[in-house]
Amino acid sequence: MAIDTQTVIKIASLSRLKIDEDKVEATKDEFNKIINWVEQLSEVDTDGVEPMFAVNDTQLACREDIVVEGNQADKILKNAPIAEYDYFVVPKVVE
Repeated sequence: MAIDTQTVIKIASLSRLKIDEDKVEATKDEFNKIINWVEQLSEVDTDGVEPMFAVNDTQLACREDIVVEGNQADKILKNAPIAEYDYFVVPKVVE
């Protein structure tokens, strides 16, 4: 499949791209290179290859979620300029 000049202009219009008249031919050549590359990918034998959902096949190290120290709101809120009902008070951001 090859892209012609009219197709380049139509793609540019549909995608709201402004392509200068002097760059239409270069864009056509780039589109054709991309399509040729994609067609080369279809020649690869993928029989027996399972689809991947990630490039890396590593597992993240997980640890057990254990609370070691809790109920320290008083100590933590000593750092706050203003605290109310065991929460930090911050300026209103959204109106």
